[in-house]
Amino acid sequence: MPLLRINAGEDGPELHGNRRPLLPALSRGLQHLGPVILMIHGYKYAPYQSSSCPHENILGMKTRRDCRKTLSWPRGLGFGSGVSREGLGIAFGWPARGTIWQAYGEAEKAGQSLARLITLIHRHAPTRPIHALTHSLGARVVLSALPHLPADSLDRIILLSGAEFGSNAEAALDSAAGKTAELINITSRENDLFDFLLERLVSSPLRRDRCLSNNMPARHNTLTLQMDNPETLRILRRCGFKIAPPRTRICHWSSYMRPGVFSLYRTLLRRSDQIDLAHLRQVLPTRAEPRWSRIMPFRTEF
Repeated sequence: MPLLRINAGEDGPELHGNRRPLLPALSRGLQHLGPVILMIHGYKYAPYQSSSCPHENILGMKTRRDCRKTLSWPRGLGFGSGVSREGLGIAFGWPARGTIWQAYGEAEKAGQSLARLITLIHRHAPTRPIHALTHSLGARVVLSALPHLPADSLDRIILLSGAEFGSNAEAALDSAAGKTAELINITSRENDLFDFLLERLVSSPLRRDRCLSNNMPARHNTLTLQMDNPETLRILRRCGFKIAPPRTRICHWSSYMRPGVFSLYRTLLRRSDQIDLAHLRQVLPTRAEPRWSRIMPFRTEF
């Protein structure tokens, strides 16, 4: 099965649950033709931490029935289907437990380990496209990796409810790898409370800095999709993606739990030639709905 479980170890990327060297396993995995898709979890997960191990939850091949927030990302992205050119899925684990300040710091360290892994992949398969799907603090992991990589290291990156500041994203996009990667920022007003808490608890690089849902740098290679915007959902439905509308006012996990979203993510990463970001940018709403508009429809900000 073309899925590798890899963690950010103390000395760099290492196999999960296996003391054998990483390179032979990575080389065998790269024999599966197709894209390489990195999957990076967010806060509260950590390898080997019983029920919090990402490889036994969202990054595993089985969807657990005892946890409402668990849905198999590899399955959602088309791994395990047995079709040809399925590619290689890499479940990337990192220590995201402890306080939010500890996890935020660990995310940057994990990004350096991720950069080393991406470098190894290119060394063994220089022509293979490499994509990434991340949630929450996983956005900080992949954005922290970009400054350590050369141009054309990553093809497409999807950030789900990214827990990172806009100024840090801007610095990452100014790097060689950041200038050549396409970055799709999936947001929802359901996540406003979590963004607000991060902005209040974690020191930002700039005064009045905001999270990616409200401060994603507008570049030729970036696109923000507000997944609870009715007009956005209508346009995506017209494109063939039937994504369910939001059911709650507050939710940190709807960006991957909402029915229909993985059909979009799978197409974005596996058939990138079918969805042009410039075209989507032209037809989608140009402005995001204001913060708190789902919680307090008659207030726009506070």
